[in-house]
Amino acid sequence: MLERQERERFEECVLPHLDAAFNLARWILRDKSNAEDAAQEALLRAYRFFGNYRAGDPRAWLLQIVRNCCYTSLRKNRPGEDLEELDESSIPSAGPTPEAFVMAIHDRERVTRALESLPAHFREIVVLRELEGCSYKEIAEITSLPIGTVMSGLARARQHLKVALSEPHQKEARRAV
Repeated sequence: MLERQERERFEECVLPHLDAAFNLARWILRDKSNAEDAAQEALLRAYRFFGNYRAGDPRAWLLQIVRNCCYTSLRKNRPGEDLEELDESSIPSAGPTPEAFVMAIHDRERVTRALESLPAHFREIVVLRELEGCSYKEIAEITSLPIGTVMSGLARARQHLKVALSEPHQKEARRAV
């Protein structure tokens, strides 16, 4: 149990990031109830080990704990879940940027489905960068990956999103012709 002063520091440093914690868990686990459980477990772990926390970005520290809880849950409850990186050779490299496709698409459901179709490793990087506004350095810290791996993973995730979002567009364009 934390002493009063440490508990106040925990509340000041960590609690403001609860929404980000749940958001990351929701996107990794793709289930609201499981995300709530993982975020709660992460918060309990953060509280339990807060006495050892001394410096750094508290949001990154909490999100790293959330990430670990989520992947533990995936390995335990969904052994068939694809936790491996996407094969780069399967992604086309030419054409407009994924951001251009996302900006052009008004259908939020399509974007959500495309994001959910990403392997968990890529989904978390996109969520941390695009939805949570984390820097490459913060993502590297949260995921325990080298910054170059984060950058290349984000690029591959965006390519995958581009493909996923362009396929229905191409089908609709063929019908219109």
